[in-house]
Amino acid sequence: MKYRNAKELLPEELLVEIQKYVNGELLYIPQGCAKRKGWGETSGIKSMLSSRNAVIRSKKMNGSSISELAYEYNLSYDTIKKIIYRKI
Repeated sequence: MKYRNAKELLPEELLVEIQKYVNGELLYIPQGCAKRKGWGETSGIKSMLSSRNAVIRSKKMNGSSISELAYEYNLSYDTIKKIIYRKI
């Protein structure tokens, strides 16, 4: 992120108003019009984990124990329980 001088970008009236609130401090202004994507949507990890969790639930329903699933997926016993018992 590149810092830019507000004096070069903003109209004088707006700059004076902003200075009333944050005089001399750094101010972050987030992007306004772009809709922010949720966690894991860009990389695809969210859908990958959802698919994995569905397989884990299916295997549990077909008789696999929580301990077996924890070993197979290299996850803790409690994590497997959270995946299985989470309301979808």
